[in-house]
Parts: sequence; C-alpha cells; structure tokens
Amino acid sequence: MDPVIVAGAGPTGLSLALCLARHNVPVVLLDEEGPGAEPRAERTAVLRPRTADLLARLGYTAVHADAARWTAWRTLRRRQVIGTAVFSSGPDTAGPVAGGEGVADLADLAGVAHGSGEEAEVLDAGPSPLHLAQDRLRHGLREALSGQELITVAHGCRLTAIEQDDHGVSVHTRGTGGGPETWWRGSYLVGCDGPRSTVRKLLDVRFPGRTAVDRYAVAALRVALPEPGIALLHRDPPGGRGTEALARPLPDGVWRLDWSLPTGMAPLTPDGLVARIRATLSAWCDGTIPAYELLGWSEYPVHQRLARRWRTGRAFLAGDAAHLLGALGTQGLEEGLRDADNLAWKLALAWHHGASDVLLDSYQAERRGAVGTRLRAADQALPPLRANGAWHTLRHSLLSGPANRHAQVLNDAPFGRGLLGAPPVYDRSPLVLPAPRGGKSAPSPLVAPGAGVPGEMVDDVPVIDLDGVRGRLRDRLGRDLLAVLVAPGTGVWESRHWLTAGLMPQLSAAVAALPTRTELLVTESYPGATAHTVLLVRPDGHLVGAMTGCRPAELYAYADLARGGPPQHRAPEGGDGGATAGAASADAGMAGASGSGGERRGGA
Repeated sequence: MDPVIVAGAGPTGLSLALCLARHNVPVVLLDEEGPGAEPRAERTAVLRPRTADLLARLGYTAVHADAARWTAWRTLRRRQVIGTAVFSSGPDTAGPVAGGEGVADLADLAGVAHGSGEEAEVLDAGPSPLHLAQDRLRHGLREALSGQELITVAHGCRLTAIEQDDHGVSVHTRGTGGGPETWWRGSYLVGCDGPRSTVRKLLDVRFPGRTAVDRYAVAALRVALPEPGIALLHRDPPGGRGTEALARPLPDGVWRLDWSLPTGMAPLTPDGLVARIRATLSAWCDGTIPAYELLGWSEYPVHQRLARRWRTGRAFLAGDAAHLLGALGTQGLEEGLRDADNLAWKLALAWHHGASDVLLDSYQAERRGAVGTRLRAADQALPPLRANGAWHTLRHSLLSGPANRHAQVLNDAPFGRGLLGAPPVYDRSPLVLPAPRGGKSAPSPLVAPGAGVPGEMVDDVPVIDLDGVRGRLRDRLGRDLLAVLVAPGTGVWESRHWLTAGLMPQLSAAVAALPTRTELLVTESYPGATAHTVLLVRPDGHLVGAMTGCRPAELYAYADLARGGPPQHRAPEGGDGGATAGAASADAGMAGASGSGGERRGGA
C-alpha cells in the first residue's frame, strides 16, 4: 500500500501524521514552508485538557510544561466589570478561560457578571485549559517527528495538481525555491494546508461563509505587568473609545494583548500600534509605561467559513482548510486537532484492511456536523448581545427570554460546557445506533442504561489491562478499539485471580473474535454504569455503545457498527467527485471475521 499524503505541516498536519504513524501507517508530509518558517509569537492556541492529552500521546510530552494554565478568574469588584476587569489565576481553584480572540472574549466575560454585592466570582471544579504559543506547539510536534521512520517530510514542496484513480492519489509538487518537480503516489490525501488551501481549490470544493465587519489587532509582548499571571480586560481604554483591550499571560513573561478596532477605522500602522500598546500599558501600570519587547503583531478580520465537502473520493480536508471559526478565536486550532484524531483511525482501518464508504463518509458527517453546530451557536448568540449592548448585558446579570439563553451559551463556553465549549457528541453519526423515534420508544437492548450516550466522549477512569498494568483510560486511546468491563473489586486483586473468573473468559473470547483489533480493559467503576457493564470505545475516545453482561453477537454488532460495516473496494467518483458510494465488494478476510477475529495487520 502507498503511504497517506498529508499536505501542510501546521499543527493539524503534524498531528495527523503522528496519529497515523501510531497506527503503523506510512505518511508523506508535504511542508511548503519548511522548518525555517517565520515565527509568529502573537499566534496562540487554547487547548482543553483532553486535546493536550492527545498531543502528549503523540510525543509532545512537554505540552503541559510549555503552556500557561489558567485555574481561576475572578472580578475584584463588580464596579470594575464596567472599567477594568481582573481575572486571577491561582493553583487552588479551577475555572477555565476560553481565551478566544476578538468577539470570543465576550464569551470570556459573560460569566463574570453573576454574583451579588461588591464581589462577583466565577469558579469551576473542572480542569482548566492551556494557553500555548502556536510556534511552541509546532516546534514540540516537529520534535516528536524525530525518529519516526514511518513519516517522510518533504520540505519546500508546493502542491500543484491532484489525480485520483481506483487505487490511490497522485500529487504533483513544485519546489518553492526552484527545486525539482515531483509526482508523489499515495493511498489517500489529506489537505491540512490552511485557509487558502490549494487542496480544497484543486478539488473544487466551495468554502462559503462570511467575513465580519469586526477587526482586531493582536500583539505579543515580553513585559513585566504589576500582577503576573492575572488576565486583564479594559473597556474603553484611553484613546480607543468603544473598543476593548485584553491581556492574557503566556509562559516566560510573555503576554498576548488583543484590541477590538472601531468599525471603519483605517488599517493600523506601526505607529498606531505603538500608541495603543503604550496607552494600554499605562492604564494597567498606574500611568507609567514599563519597558517591553514587541515579539510580533498582526491585524485581522473575523472569518466564519465551512467547506461544503470534507471528502472527495480519496481526498479529505482538515483544520483551517475545512473550517474557520473566527468568533471562537483560538479554539479553532483545537477543532483541527479533533479533525486529525477523528480521521486518523478511520484511514488506518482503510489502509490496513480496507474500509466501507460508511466509515470514510462518517468523518465528514461527524466533524463537519460538530463544527457547524458551534458556528451556528456563535452566530445566534453574539448578534443579539451586541444589539442589546454586551456591557449592558454584563452589568445586568438577571436576563430573561432569548437574551438569557444567548448569554448562557457564551457563559458555558469558558467552562467546557454547552454548544460552544463541550466536547462534540457524534450522536447523529452513521457509526452509532439511531435514536428512538419520537423519544418514546424503548432503548435498544445494546445500550446499558446510565453508561452514556453513544457518540459522546467517554470519561477518563483508572483501568487495568490483562497483564495487570494500571493506567488511565485516556492513555490507551489512539490505537485500537477498547472494550472496558466495569468490575468492582478487580483493583484489589492481581490480574491472575480475575482473568479466569466471572465474565472474563467469555468476554475475552468475544473480544478476540471481533472484526477489528480490540484491547480488553477492566475498571473498578464508571460514572452511571452498573457492575458488569461492557463499554466499547473508539480510538478517538467516543463511545460506540455499552451493554450489561457479555453478549458476543451484540458486541460483534457494535464493533461492526464502529467500522462502518464490512470494507468495500470503491470506484472513483465522476463529475464533481462527491463522496457517494461506488461499486463495492466485501473483503473476504474481514467479512469472515465473525467468530474468528479475522486477519489482524498493523496497529488498527
């Protein structure tokens, strides 16, 4: 089999290449910029803990140390919400900050105006997100590439043509510095080449959406502010009436500063930027201007766009090539990492065993649906709050009707909840059981009550493998399907005592007979699940389904559902190249796996 070609070596492309390598799939990574790309210190990302865990599994083990963790934010005085709001960061409480750009900062603030008296606090018990420079993220992922024999990096290659046939994809590149022209042959192609994606254009995929009238400026400074680790917001800063200025800490004394720019204002000049920096620092430092080093800056509008198709035959789109989430700011990169995590295990199954169109089409159904839901939620929540006056909304915390609902959407986002902040739930995926019609039908016998909704992200719990090795469920993600048995008491016994007891012999045999490689784990408990519940979990951490007890035929049905049914050999599409099913025939080795486990090759 030919390798998978990944076009684009940004965070999404690098993560996808590393994910595929974990599945023993060879990759050609086309890097147009090369390792010496110009640093952009002002570009940052906000990562939820689950996404940071993904990067650590891929080999960027220093991700937590390289980032600033915000554990709480607190307004010092309610009256300061109207002028300068101060959000404090401390080790003893956990209340994450969304860290969006521009209008997304309204989401950061929607929670601060709830309280009584002089003080207004927002605290949360959940784990806090990480604020990380994108240059450091890219560097950490590139370091993880070293020693990866399955990944070939081609620097300075500009993609110019794509051809598809029954068996793979041919990609033509031209050297950016006058280098040679080359044809690359791959089994699949994934375009992770950014908002101006060449792959998307060559596939003739529309990229509809809008560019808002809002414009923002962002700068990275190395400066000593009076309260290290405290994020600051200034409403109507000096010299910028009707705008906002926000400062958020990064490691090593670096701060990211954001300004909203007045509508109709001429493009910001370097002198204009310096004036804003000096005025903002003066406001936060009692009229003095501390020494600072400007590391980088840029000015940008807000883009909201969603590609019409994310799959065209053997070619896929991911990251900024597939979506732009300007209103969600720095969360956009996190969505690209979720794209990579979702697509990698599906391509790995296709590469090692062949795959059905249902499995490959599920990438678009799941990820485009999840991103589209976030975009719609932001578009519905932000305009009404702007129309009513966002700061009026914050000052008057008791809202009613639609305004209250919109404020709640924004308030949930920083805490990892709701349509803007929670992990996606693929409950409408072709890889999960359909929901009962009308909400009145009895649940499927394959679903164990209380074990979770098929398609949602599973909880991280302590697990034990069959060799008695203990760890966390999150550390087992990223390779095979996982079958997790809830077995109270197993934690106090060595594995040799329970391997031959209770459900284990029957369950071990059933797992060995599944059509895709599956690892069996046990856990003392799982939220909402009773003893002897069996959960089947996808490599990206989403629940396939759960059952009470061991029913081999139903467990097999779940695993077959997770892989989208027996693999098929698909013909290339004609016309616009849409992701419709071509002529297919069942793979004999996989179709005959029921009861035998089939042939197991590679890591998928």
